[in-house]
Amino acid sequence: MVKTEAISIRVEPDIKAAAKQAAEEDRRSVASLVEKVLVQYLTENGYLKPKS
Repeated sequence: MVKTEAISIRVEPDIKAAAKQAAEEDRRSVASLVEKVLVQYLTENGYLKPKS
């Protein structure tokens, strides 16, 4: 999948620290973790079709 769009968000320092820790434990970047969580939420709530 080619990624051509960017999303910028501001979060509290404790949220960023927790995301960084979770990403490291999952061996991915924070951006990759955020994308994973967002895709999961959108799929589960019917905003995005599941990938086959």
